[in-house]
Amino acid sequence: MPNWVLPLFVIVASISLFIQMLIFGAMFMEFRRVSRRMEEIVDDLQRRVNPVISRLQMLVEEAQPRISSMISDAAEITHVARSQVQRVDRMVTEAVDRLRMQLVHADQILTGALETVEETGARIRSSVWRPVQSFSALVRGIQTGLEFYRGRRRRADGPREEQDEELFI
Repeated sequence: MPNWVLPLFVIVASISLFIQMLIFGAMFMEFRRVSRRMEEIVDDLQRRVNPVISRLQMLVEEAQPRISSMISDAAEITHVARSQVQRVDRMVTEAVDRLRMQLVHADQILTGALETVEETGARIRSSVWRPVQSFSALVRGIQTGLEFYRGRRRRADGPREEQDEELFI
């Protein structure tokens, strides 16, 4: 290998290392500039956001007792409503049971009254209607007897054919 290659290689390597150093230096400077800019943006953002966050925190701290109170009131209302619904349910159940018992009692009373009316009707029929029927039968018998007696007299006076017709009918 010739003698001049090694020094040339060292020179080329040195130049490339120098160029890399310049590039890394430029990158370092750029990163530093970007880093400062980011710090400025973050500082500006913090200055703007911190008051909003502190206001929100104050609002939350002020509203927290109200919210807690509302939640406890809602829980109490739910508890009272549940107990009232249970109470109303018991009352309605008792009222329905009482109504059912009253209806059964009224049905028994009406059934007894209807049985008594039927029994009374049967007794009236047997004690009043039978004598009326007997009396009516007696009156009919007397009427029939009288008609028969009158009819004999007329027959003796009238033709014999009418008498036969009356017997036939």
